[in-house]
This record gives sequence, structure tokens and C-alpha cells, in this order.
Amino acid sequence: MAPASVIVVGLSIFPAGWAFVLSLQHWNGFSQPEFAGVSNYAGVITDSEFWDAVVHTAVYVVLFVPLSVFAGMILAVALNRKIRFIGLYRTLIFVPFVVSAATTGVLTNYLFDTQFGIVNHVLNVLGLPAQGWLTDQKQAMVVIVIMSLWGSAAFTTVIYLAALQDIPAELVEAATIDGANRVQTFWLVVLPQLKSVSTFLVIWQLVQAIQLFDLVYTTTRGGPLNATETIVYYLWNTAFLKLDFGYGSAIAYVLFGVTILITLGVGAYSRRREARVQ
Repeated sequence: MAPASVIVVGLSIFPAGWAFVLSLQHWNGFSQPEFAGVSNYAGVITDSEFWDAVVHTAVYVVLFVPLSVFAGMILAVALNRKIRFIGLYRTLIFVPFVVSAATTGVLTNYLFDTQFGIVNHVLNVLGLPAQGWLTDQKQAMVVIVIMSLWGSAAFTTVIYLAALQDIPAELVEAATIDGANRVQTFWLVVLPQLKSVSTFLVIWQLVQAIQLFDLVYTTTRGGPLNATETIVYYLWNTAFLKLDFGYGSAIAYVLFGVTILITLGVGAYSRRREARVQ
């Protein structure tokens, strides 16, 4: 257990503890740290740019989480059949999930480039006006959501597919014998069996959405005009570009606290809803 313990302490516990110490200091990485108490946390509360990043992140969460879970469920149901080349289809669905963020960012720029992007070229062929996409404040976050779904829906699909295959066939057969059609069988038999998996996926995708950074970094860099600047990107910009490690650490701990509260809230709501159904 010693090697694993060293890795956990060195890569998780120690950095987290050090970040908390930094959150109580003013430090640019070079000069002598100065104790700041809770002033960094107080600054977060009154930081308008931070709250703008919160709004951008919230918009992303609201769009991304339900769409990724719903898309994963639909794809899993479609792939949970015995058809020819089903193994190939399942593999192709999962490929986007293992593609690196840098590759996804390059693909995003290639598809949605204002002048040379494939999407605008298709619109021109159809006689429709070209769009600004990543250069438009109202469209940039939508593009980020679309490209996030391209990869993340593969993960939810695999989890749902495994859950669907664990549902006893006897339940579905009994519903069919009782006269239920496919829609009724899915809604009344299959879907209730997926509640715990759905709760896990909502929490998982919620955490991933709140921590969005890599795709923003490789595409818009928070632009245009900070329209896609998320909390984690703002944190990175504050700590590693502005060299305000104390304030950046305070933002990180605020984000950590909010994430824990949201996760506990979703879990509690799910358990309470299941209790009411029972």
C-alpha cells in the first residue's frame, strides 16, 4: 500500500492542504508570502468578473448536463439490440470520449471557423447566412456545449448500456405478456431500473461541467469578450497569468465547497424522491 499512499498524499492531499494555506496569503510565486486571513475569500464575494464566470458556468451546466444524460440514454437504448456490427457501433460511439481535449479543440476550430469552417460552408451551400460561432458572444457557449456533448455523451452511453444489460429480461417479458407496448415497457419498467444510474450520471456530469477548462482553453480562451470564461478558466487566469496564487486558491476552495453542496443536494433530492415513490 505504500506506493499508492505516497501517490495519494503527493498528488491529492498535500496540494489540497497547500492550496488552503495559499488561500490565506498574498503570494505571486516569487516574493515572500504575506498573511491575508480571509480577505481573499471576501474579495471573491465582491468580484464582478468572478460572478460573470459563475453565470457562464451555470449556462453551460444547464445546457450540458441534461443533454448529455438524455443523449446517453437514447444512444444506449439504440445500441442495446442484437443487430449486425453492433460491436463496431458501440466502439465508434466510445471513441470521442478517449480523444484528447487538444484534439477536440482543433476539431472545433476546424468545424466552426468563421471563414473556413465546414459548418459555415454547409450553410452557404444551403443558401443560409454564415454564423459567427466561436466569435459570437451568444453562440460561442453553444458551440462549447455541442463539442462537449460529442465526447461526454459517449461516457453516459456506456454507463447506461451496462445498466440496461443488467436489467432482468424477465421484467421486460412480463410487461410484454401483460400487453405493454415498447414505450410503456420502457417508461414503466426499464426507466425505473435506471434511477440510481441516472443520479450518478447527473452528479458526475454536473461536477465535470462545473470544472470545464480544457475545451475553453483550446478554443476560445474565454472569449469573445469573456463570454465563455468559466470559473476554472478564470481561476487559472488569475493564478497562472496574473500570478495571484492566494486569490486563485481561494477561488478553488469556493468552487470546491459549492461542488460539494450541489452534489449532496442532488443526492439528497434523489433519495427523497425514491422514498416518496416507495
